[in-house]
This record gives sequence, C-alpha cells and structure tokens, in this order.
Amino acid sequence: MTPPSISSSALDPTAVEDLRTRFRGSLLLPGDPGYEDSRTVWNAMIDRRPALIARCVGVADVIAGVNFAREHRITLTIKGGGHNISGLAVADGGMMLDMSPMKGVMVDSDARIGRAQAGCLLGDVDRETQIHGLAAVLGFVSNTGIAGLTLGGGFGYLTRQYGWTCDNVRAIELVTADGRLARASDDENADLFWGLRGGGGNFGVATRFDYDLYPVGPEIVGGAVAWSGEAAPEVLEMYRSMAAEAPRELALVAVLRLAPPAPWLPRKIHGKLIAAIFACYTGPVQEGEKLVEPIKAFGKPIGDVLQRRSYISQQSILDATQPKGRRYYWKSEYLPSLEAGLLEKCIEYAHQLRSPHSGVVLFPLGGALNEAADDLSPAGNRDAEYVLNVTASWDSAEDDEANVAWARAAWADMRRYSTGGTYINFLTEEEVDNRIHDAYGDHYERLVRVKTTWDPENLFRVNKNIPPTPSSEP
Repeated sequence: MTPPSISSSALDPTAVEDLRTRFRGSLLLPGDPGYEDSRTVWNAMIDRRPALIARCVGVADVIAGVNFAREHRITLTIKGGGHNISGLAVADGGMMLDMSPMKGVMVDSDARIGRAQAGCLLGDVDRETQIHGLAAVLGFVSNTGIAGLTLGGGFGYLTRQYGWTCDNVRAIELVTADGRLARASDDENADLFWGLRGGGGNFGVATRFDYDLYPVGPEIVGGAVAWSGEAAPEVLEMYRSMAAEAPRELALVAVLRLAPPAPWLPRKIHGKLIAAIFACYTGPVQEGEKLVEPIKAFGKPIGDVLQRRSYISQQSILDATQPKGRRYYWKSEYLPSLEAGLLEKCIEYAHQLRSPHSGVVLFPLGGALNEAADDLSPAGNRDAEYVLNVTASWDSAEDDEANVAWARAAWADMRRYSTGGTYINFLTEEEVDNRIHDAYGDHYERLVRVKTTWDPENLFRVNKNIPPTPSSEP
C-alpha cells in the first residue's frame, strides 16, 4: 500500500554521513555552498527547501540515493533539467536527487543512435549529434532537460516527421524502487518500456536514454517573421492555411505576444502586440527557401530573421522567451484543427495580456504521430494536430493573481476546441490530480498496472502521479 506522507525535515546526521561514504557526488544540506542553486528550478513560483540534495554523478549514486530514501522513508524527488512548469522536482523537507551532473552523450553515427545521460539538456544532445549531421526528436527550448521531456511524451520541430519524442526512444535505463538497475526496451521489460514512454517519472529514476537519430542539418532554413498586432487575423489565417498544406519537414509555430526588445524588431514596436511565425525546415535548404517565401512576403512584416541557419541556432531561438527565474503559469490543450473561432479567441486574449512576457502559442503536431497505433505509448493522443499553449509569464509575486486569472480565463474560453486531451508536461501542479485522465485517456488503467508492478509502495509519487493499486494485505 502507499505509505503515508512522511516529514523529513530532520534527518539523522549519522545516516547522512554514512550515505556520504558511499556517494561519489555531492550531498548538500541547507546552508551548504551550492544548495541554493541546486534547489532552485526554472519556475520562480516554486520555492521549496529539501532537507537533503544528492547530486548524482553516476548510476551508483542514484542507486544509493533511492535506497536511502526508501529505507529512511523520506519523500523523494528527481531533478533533471528543472524546467518543468509544475516544479515537482523539489519538495519541502524531502530528498532531491539532482541528476544534472550526469551529462554524458555518446553518438553511434553508423547505427544512428544517441545515448544520453539523464542530466543532459536538449542543447547538450544537439551539440554532440550535430557533429554527425544527426538529431534526436527533442523539444523547442535548448535549456529543457531531456529526461522530463521524454518521459512525458515530448514534441518539437521534428515531431511532424517522426512522432512524439518518446516514440523515438530505443531503450531507457533506470533505477527501480527496490534499487535495481533495469533496462527497458521492446525486448526487455516491455511493459515497463511502454509505461516510460509518456508515463512520466512514476516507475523509477531514468539514468540513460537511447534515441533514434535522423539526418538533420547542420544547416536548415529557420527563424521567425513578425507582423504588427493589427495584422493578427490575416496572419493567423495564413498560418492555418500554410500549416495545413506544409510538408512534414516544415514546422510552423504561431505566437501572439507583446514585442520584446529584440534587435530584429524595430524599437517603436517594443511592448506592442505582434503576431509571429517561427519556422523550421529540415529538408534541402534550397527547397526550404522556396517554401518559406510566402511567409516572408506576406503583408508587411516588421521583422524577419527567417533564413539559412544552423540547426543548433534554431533549437535555441526561443530560449530567451523562457529564462530561469521568472514566474510561469500555463494552460494547454490538444487541438484537432484550427477552427476560425479558436483563432479569434487567441487574438481576443492576446489583447488582454497582463505581462510583456506572456503569450498565446500554437504548436504543430500533425503527421507521423497520427499514423502510429494509439497504444504504441501512453503519450497517445494520436488525434491531436496542434497544441494550444496559454503561457503566462511575469516577474513579481505581487502580479500572480492577475496573470494566473488571465491564463485561466483564456483557457476556459478556448477549451471547447480541444480534443479533450492535454500534454502531461504542460500541466501545472494544481492540475496534476484532476487532469491526469485527460492526458492519458484509455491508457490510464494500463499505467496503473505497470505502476503496481514496478513501484507498489509509490516511492516515486512526487510527479504527475499514477497511484498503484492498493495491496490487499492487511
């Protein structure tokens, strides 16, 4: 059965010192150098203080940490990139396994496999794979951790061609609740492998991912074009038309937000509403230049950096919009299409933004993932063509109420256009309990069975939790 919630604000110093003798990485207590930086995650709304941070440098450290938490009944959390919106990498009074020192990447260019440790960020993997003109199917922001992205499904510029990130994983190594190192693939622990591809951190601590790699770059056609907010209706209609007809090598992201003080946008437009399209074409560059020309020529752009560039540059082009240390609150839905009414609502709420950092974003998905069997992975949602992301972002805690209210209102009004599904990685902490079924649909009960097999005591519960079936033992 699931153990009761355990307070671990006071650790036995003798037990911690014993762990230190078996731990190659750093063990950090409150007040130690490095503690504050390690406990801090991307979303500044999350401000929690674990009793112990274990910075793992290898699998043996992870095993020691998991065993320590289980044996001492300490609330356990896992931090990879720390980029998750819900901030579940850290808990007050708990023990955090900080995986960020584990950043090794190996590329087998002949087999087109990339092996990456769980502390890697997207940029770490991209830098190594691009040496070989290869890329994994990862996300849109280079500072995102690969572990959380992959375990929650994952999507990015290559998704239309190849599916969810988790659809393109060959194997995952992880430490289980009983402290064993296990390998999960189609041929080994297949039930666990299925659950890991979208089921989040419910089944163990992932230590390594083996990704399929695809020929991409190093040079692609990518970047962005922006128009004034007054042109938003025409721009979004153009976006809808182009996205529907685009080849799978072309991913188009639409953004409505206030113009940031970026050097490619005229100073007079800074702080005013703009509509922008971010494009990435990973086929032959000459063909890509022809395909994006209608975007560059549409209407009267106020800024244009859509051009030949490196794939690594493209992968970091959105980084500046999501710096660590701001306050973030998101709402999201999967969409079956881009209805005219939805686009009108996107514009309506863009005119009501409460922060210069917030926005409304439409990400493309349609393609390979729609053709795979729905039960290939619990990421599922094979009927989704787009992701709607209502992104509230601001600087000061005193503005929390206004910005959260804006995001909730926009989401509530636009939810009618949803498939009924939602992206597990975009769920805020308040949604973790009541929207799990929306994210997993018919796959939820199978996930419960996998959870019950691999973590019957729910050691891994500070996550988008799938509780195991309670034991019938008295």
